[in-house]
Amino acid sequence: MSGHRWQLWLLGWAASAVLLAVLYLWQRRTRDATVVDAGWGASLVLCAILYAALAPGSTVQRLAIALPVGIENLRIASLVRNRLGKGEDSRYRELRRRWREKGREQLTFAIFFQAQALLAALLSIPALLASFNRNDTLALVQWIGIALWIAAAALEAVADRQLAAFRRDPANRGRVMDRGLWHYTRHPNYFFQTLTWVAYALIAVAAPWGFVAFLAPLLILYLVLFVTGVPPAEESSLRSRGDAYRRYQERTSPFVPWPRKRSSIA
Repeated sequence: MSGHRWQLWLLGWAASAVLLAVLYLWQRRTRDATVVDAGWGASLVLCAILYAALAPGSTVQRLAIALPVGIENLRIASLVRNRLGKGEDSRYRELRRRWREKGREQLTFAIFFQAQALLAALLSIPALLASFNRNDTLALVQWIGIALWIAAAALEAVADRQLAAFRRDPANRGRVMDRGLWHYTRHPNYFFQTLTWVAYALIAVAAPWGFVAFLAPLLILYLVLFVTGVPPAEESSLRSRGDAYRRYQERTSPFVPWPRKRSSIA
């Protein structure tokens, strides 16, 4: 076991860096960078396993954080894995085009893959902190976190299944998904995924230095709202669905589920 948080965190980062380096080489061969999304989720699973195995916290505390982090991110990695071989994600096609034009395609992808490894290591901090909690019983706030995770992870999975079913139906080609949870928010998957990170922080907050864990959901929220989540998804939908998506934007909450408004776009 490791008695030092920073040493164990460095081990998690190193393991993530090795995994993403291997996936970068896979990307060089296949020309499909979509695999980085699977690697990001798998890195978090790997960190959670390492912390649960090597941290000195009580068994109940290590399992309380390792199981939700591992299950949720393994599911995300599996979803991305199922998309591999079906064409590179449009986000990465665009990045590849831009970086190729500048003559640094593979160098920038190498840096990008390692940046994802560092991001995964930073986001693993709630699991790290909680794994050092030596208390043999869970606090009320931790039970609240576990309950929140169960609800948020279940609803995120429902949103993903609803979208997958919609896309499988040829009759929906070119149409806007506005059914089920997507009737109340344009991005239910991102919203409920963000809540899972709040849940991890609540589970970790009872540990020494546990308040630091709330940096993870704040980082996730920033990335989802302003960087890798909502903005590219909205741009892609506007390009492919035009006015139909603009009407959906006007009627439907961008992030938090909310009753729909009446559209004014003719």
